[in-house]
Amino acid sequence: MPAQKRSPGVHPIFVAAVLVAVVPLPRETRAADLPPTVGSIERLDGRIDALIPAGALIEVLAMGFTWSEGPVWIPAGTAGLPGDCLLFSDVPQNRVHRWRPDKGVDVFLAPSGYTGPADYGREPGSNGLAVDRQGRLILCEHGDRRVSRLEPGGGRRTLADAWQGKRLNSPNDVAVHSSGAVYFTDPPYGLPKQLDDPRCELDFCGVYRIAPDGTLALLCRTMTRPNGIALAPDEKTLYVAQSDPSAPLIKAFAVAADGTLDQGRTFFDATALAKTRNGLPDGLKVDAAGNLFATGPGGVLVLAADGTHLGTILTGQATANCCFGAGGGSLFMTADALLCRVPLGAAPASKPVR
Repeated sequence: MPAQKRSPGVHPIFVAAVLVAVVPLPRETRAADLPPTVGSIERLDGRIDALIPAGALIEVLAMGFTWSEGPVWIPAGTAGLPGDCLLFSDVPQNRVHRWRPDKGVDVFLAPSGYTGPADYGREPGSNGLAVDRQGRLILCEHGDRRVSRLEPGGGRRTLADAWQGKRLNSPNDVAVHSSGAVYFTDPPYGLPKQLDDPRCELDFCGVYRIAPDGTLALLCRTMTRPNGIALAPDEKTLYVAQSDPSAPLIKAFAVAADGTLDQGRTFFDATALAKTRNGLPDGLKVDAAGNLFATGPGGVLVLAADGTHLGTILTGQATANCCFGAGGGSLFMTADALLCRVPLGAAPASKPVR
């Protein structure tokens, strides 16, 4: 694949105050006022019972967001970040929020994805979030059209913002390899008019890899709307969701030793489900046994490593993304205006790896 070497730059941002201050959400609802549960669990295959306990309920932790996205659990002891909390984006509000079990939700980072002087479309903020092996937060920024890294000393370092001299569309979601390489998707959702926007410089939507030395490689340009992205436990397979209404699916790519991908295959086709249920393939995560928890029509699809649809966490909302909680004992879900959680089975089956 063609590659280019770039020199990352550090960009100061307003971060210190929001990292330490507890700022209540303007529309946040007190926990006592929240509906205790929402939706239901659809069980299609007996294997799901080992992943989601019988009688499990979908708990609503917070509500009032415009479009919640990109959750990532920050373990206790993570250097440079507050531990034992969940970070997630509210893309239209240009914020990253923090949820803590004992304190609820506050603003962690603002602005999160667009630092310009004027309004910028409907989705200016950060989207997908991840933590690298050094405990630093990686952000996909819609408005500033880049993948960045939050530095422990303050400010953000740009990891990728252009391909062969042309600006990226709007990086959407991200997965971190054990080598330190960063895989990300680049659909046009953050551009006010998507691919028809006059600011759009690329005529395709790509899947990319940032090597540990900063080299950016284009791995795939044939997916119409690449979105969620995750690595298998052995890192030999990369899963990428496509949120195209005309071809809603999840692809599986074989990862070569040099980090490049093969042509890929369709791992799961969500066309039939999308005809009757709200939502499209979006964010996804893979547990230590290779099971996929993939947002899509109806909520979160639970897929075995062989592609069998085991069941669905029916949230009743368009559900954008998910992540495992501490020790893999729960799954957090960003579902439109809601932040939800469902308990998972005992480790190691549900132990998080990506």
